[in-house]
This record gives sequence, structure tokens and C-alpha cells, in this order.
Amino acid sequence: MLPRRSFLFSVAAALSLFAARPAIAADAKGFSLDDKPGQYLDILLDGKIVARYMDAHDTSTKEKRLETYKPYLHVFDAEGKEPITQGAGGKQFPHHRGIYIGWQQMSVDGKKMNFWEMGSGDIIHEKIARSMADPDSATFTSLTKWVPTGSDKPIIEEERTMAFRRAPAPARLIIDFTSTLKATTAEVKLDANAEHGGVQYRPAGDINQSETTYIYPKENADPHKDRDYPWVGETYTLRGKKYSVVEMSSPENPKPIQWSAYRNYGRFGALPKSELKPGQPLTLKFRFVIADGEMLPAEQIEKIYDQYTGATTPSPVPQVTVKKAEGAEKTPGGKAATKPAAKPAAK
Repeated sequence: MLPRRSFLFSVAAALSLFAARPAIAADAKGFSLDDKPGQYLDILLDGKIVARYMDAHDTSTKEKRLETYKPYLHVFDAEGKEPITQGAGGKQFPHHRGIYIGWQQMSVDGKKMNFWEMGSGDIIHEKIARSMADPDSATFTSLTKWVPTGSDKPIIEEERTMAFRRAPAPARLIIDFTSTLKATTAEVKLDANAEHGGVQYRPAGDINQSETTYIYPKENADPHKDRDYPWVGETYTLRGKKYSVVEMSSPENPKPIQWSAYRNYGRFGALPKSELKPGQPLTLKFRFVIADGEMLPAEQIEKIYDQYTGATTPSPVPQVTVKKAEGAEKTPGGKAATKPAAKPAAK
């Protein structure tokens, strides 16, 4: 039997320059990690890839740099065969990649910097600092440095931790994203508009844009004006199959939180703004719930959110607004559909 933690290599294998990395058994049970240093880290569940952390950084050519200027997380389909998120080389907005973080209008000592389209530098993965996998969960921490172009000194040092566990059916996977950001020498302002900053999710580029739909936890929601949704969900169609994703914002995140969740190509997420001061780290926390098929009922989303936040009493199920994405085909009558909260089950 192969070990569940792929980081536990024998001394002989670690010293061999030509030793092949151990394969993950197709019938392996529970979570495991398979690291390809300098390329990516696979997260597997029952022997199937559920996610892949893309951590390469290569500046040998302009093309290689564009492919690897920031790390991000791919989410895979239920079969573990293909990503359902966009990676490097996307035809539309190629800087949108999987689950990722950045801000377009950062400033350091008054100098504007773009770490969204990566026009001002690279986010460089240095190493996997910690990792763990067992039958019920997996987690790893990536150390990154945000380095301006032409410099070897980072403006931000980041600890990016991702934790994975099974989601209650009909969902498939829960991903907890935690980023601790530290300014190194000068104050860093994290700023952007909602379309160009924060922690966001980008589906694969070949989705059917006419079918993208969003759900908001508020009656008559207007994501352009509203602030501080606890969560937002999206359903999209890729290669003839539907996928649904809910992003949840921890109540510990700085407020106000603005959401961008209306694009037909599916990029959506939450924008927190803040200022980093040396010696005062900022930690951002978000949860992603991945489901195959239609969107989860609001009651189940709220239950998962309560578990995430550690609520001691169940939160009321909100009324929700469901909208076709802007630019997608309109719902009948051209209006958003508002769904009432689920009624309590008969006793």
C-alpha cells in the first residue's frame, strides 16, 4: 500500500536524482497529496484529483512568465480528469485563474501597483511550508512573495492555506481558503473595484455563457449596490454539464465586502479592502462549496455557512434572488426570480 501522505518519501528516494515519484493508487481511500515541486501539488480524494495548486514560476522567457506569474488553485470535475476552472492561456482575461487572489490598484508608498493582471510584478510560490492528509481532510500552506518587477525584495509575504474536505450531498467538496498577508517594509494599500480585486473564482473559458446564473442571499438583491453578503453562488454549464459554486465570506473579514457576481463568463468573488502595515498581518478567510449539478438549496447553504462561522444557533434561511448573468439570456419577462425562504418541515 502507498502512504496517504505523499510527502513522506524514503531517504533513498529523496536522494535519488532520477527516482520516479510514487503513484497514487486508484483505489486509495480518503484524501492524499501528490507534490510535483516546481510544477503543481495535486489534492486527491479516493484516488481522484479534486484540485491542483499551480505553483510554478518560470521567467526564462516572456511566455513562461505569463504562464506562471502567480499561483492559483484549479478545481477538477468529479471524475478527476479535467479542471472546471480556467488556467494559464485562457482566451478571455487570461489573468483569471481558478481560485486566486490579487488587487489591481494597490499602492506602496504612494506608488500604484497592479497585482491583478500582474502588470507590476509576480506572486512567487517559494515552498510548501506545511501539509497534511488523512481519510477526512487535506491541507497545505504555500509561502508566497509578492515581488515588484525589477526588484528582488517583496512588498508582501503571504501564507496561503487551503483545506479540503468532503461536502454534504448533493455538494461534493469544501475548500477553505485562508490568506495571511504581511507588509514587509512599507504600508501597502489593498484597493480595487469589485471586478479587479479580492478572492475570486473563474470557471473554465469554454462555458456556455447564456446559461450562467447567480444566487444572492437577499430579496431583490442588487450586487452592484449591496454590500456584505455572507455568501454568493453561481451555476454554470461546461461541456454539457452543470456545476455550482458558493463562495462564503468569513465574518472576520474586513468590511465592507463588495461582490462582483454578474458576469456571463462566470468570474465572481468578494472584494475586501484594507491597509497592510508592517508588523500587523491581515488574514482573509473564504470558503468555496463545489457541487455537480444545480445550485444547493438556500437552507443547505446556510447550514454550511453556520458550520463555517461556528454559529451556536441556526441562522434563519434567507429569501434569495436568482438572476441570469448580465449578457446571458433573460429569464421569462426579463426579471430576476426571487425565491422565498424554505418553510420549516412539518413536525
